[in-house]
Amino acid sequence: MAVNKVILLGNVGRDPEVRYIDKNVAVVSFSLATTDRGFTTANGTVVPERTEWHNIVAWRSLAQFVENYVKRGAMLYIEGKLQTRSWEKDGQTHYRTEILADTIQLLDRRDKTNEGGSVPTAPSVVAESSGDEDLPF
Repeated sequence: MAVNKVILLGNVGRDPEVRYIDKNVAVVSFSLATTDRGFTTANGTVVPERTEWHNIVAWRSLAQFVENYVKRGAMLYIEGKLQTRSWEKDGQTHYRTEILADTIQLLDRRDKTNEGGSVPTAPSVVAESSGDEDLPF
């Protein structure tokens, strides 16, 4: 038995890029930052904050959800699987590791038009892929 499961909680690093391929199939990609807080050990050693960047990809209705609701800076909960692609360019093999999202939960949708001092947070929104959708690769 094999398990390929990734769970991330982080902030969107750039606005999602959406494109439509064959038969109006939506695919979206964006970066997500997860940060481990820095700390000082008991003996005084300082361990700095560390940010890891993840490449997120979502398809079809999940991609459309991201297109409509997710912007740079949004905090997301993502479940998916790890996927590595490779391709040849100029005689060199390149690799890209991505998270193929199955579930995306928007955790802090903020009303940017509110000019008051406090910014209300809307209820969380969850979108999941149906799982029965075949990917075009």
